[in-house]
Amino acid sequence: MKILVAPLNWGLGHATRSIPIIRHYLAQGDEVVLGGDGESILLLKQTFPDLRVIDLPSLELRYTLDQQQRGFYFRALWKLIRFTIADHYYLRKALAIEHFDLIISDNRFGFFSHQVRSVYITHQLYPILPQRLRLFQPLSRAVHACIYKRYDEIWVPDYDDTDNNLSGALSHGHRFDKKVKYIGPLSRFTFSEGISTPNPSNLKYPIVAVLSGLEPQRTLFEQELLERFRENTTPVLIVRGKIGGPRCKTSVGSVTMIPYISDSELLLLLLQAEKIIARSGYTTIMDLKTLDLLAKAELHPTPGQSEQEYLATHIASRCKSKQIVN
Repeated sequence: MKILVAPLNWGLGHATRSIPIIRHYLAQGDEVVLGGDGESILLLKQTFPDLRVIDLPSLELRYTLDQQQRGFYFRALWKLIRFTIADHYYLRKALAIEHFDLIISDNRFGFFSHQVRSVYITHQLYPILPQRLRLFQPLSRAVHACIYKRYDEIWVPDYDDTDNNLSGALSHGHRFDKKVKYIGPLSRFTFSEGISTPNPSNLKYPIVAVLSGLEPQRTLFEQELLERFRENTTPVLIVRGKIGGPRCKTSVGSVTMIPYISDSELLLLLLQAEKIIARSGYTTIMDLKTLDLLAKAELHPTPGQSEQEYLATHIASRCKSKQIVN
């Protein structure tokens, strides 16, 4: 079977949660082709250097400096419409050149075909708009319902359990189409025997911060953490979430920063850490849940992103996370 996998380039989460899916099909002997743009596709290229890549259009969104993201959603809407049309056009061009048996789109609205079985991955069947935009919530739901109709299946990376789940009201508590399938949480991390019991006396970085997300909020969060730990004597590692450049470490006092590290390196650091600081993105939550590390996580929602604000509160209530709502 020949499969085209295309995650949205919005932070790194859509790409990293595609990794276990890609591994699954490769293990079955299937041919996988990657589609995407920006840092997301760079990450997948690093993880799967032997796979072919189809370049796709970029959404090119940036958050504002405003904590409430006033105006961001209206500007983003027009870009999203143009991006969806372009994405669908690029897919049609690709299908005119070669055949695929399955298309897997992680949150790329227009990446479907009526000629090829098409799957859409999302943890937001029921998106929550910011409070000031709740008037448009019915319209948002109608638009998403229209998008889902274009796909043969909707895969939700969560448990099919109203009480025990990670996405809460984003994907539970409502009546959904039969094409919706709960496939369980997805994580890039895999365990090996013996690495889950680190020696506390060998802790190199008791505090590990993993950054991600759109600019400029990623950089602002990095600066906030640097200021917070500037005078700290406890070693802190900040994984900046910057793909593609040299992996040069820099230090500011007791804080060490590195653009990006491999999954195996990050796994060990997270298991050994006493505290983990990260955005409350859904992929981060799935990774921490898989590693049973939510209890020592400090989750910071991206300012103005209602989905992350909801997830931070939901996880704090369900998993005893040390979440902070900015």
